[in-house]
Amino acid sequence: MNAHAVVTASREIAAPAAALFDLIADPAEQPRWDGNDNLAGAEAGQRVRAVGDVFVMTNRNGGVRDNHVVAFVEGREIAWRPAPHGEQPAGHQWGWVLEPLEDGRTLVTHVYDYSDLPASQEARLAKARQMTPEKLMASIDRLAELAEGA
Repeated sequence: MNAHAVVTASREIAAPAAALFDLIADPAEQPRWDGNDNLAGAEAGQRVRAVGDVFVMTNRNGGVRDNHVVAFVEGREIAWRPAPHGEQPAGHQWGWVLEPLEDGRTLVTHVYDYSDLPASQEARLAKARQMTPEKLMASIDRLAELAEGA
């Protein structure tokens, strides 16, 4: 595995893990905290509940993505692999890990892992290599604004 193919960012947020997880696991909420302004929307009623779930998002460029959930622990961890609608995932994934702390705070880690993207997916690899911890932190910061302001 290429260590440079996993990008992470973390910070503490003054909100309980359950409240943060609800914002992350409900695709209809994701455009509100997307720090890359890539997500346009998702139909209501797609709240993720288990590994194997698939939720559908529309990107701002009009692309429709099926997001295949590959990790799920209620209130603690979620990860999904995106794919063009009707296709299988190419090998990259987005994830979140929430660690409850004292006083209702949570350590939030956002992860982008493209280590399974094959070399034959050069266009996707080129885009994946542009992901930085700062771009991930933008989503964490927006998530914090939503949760701490509630």
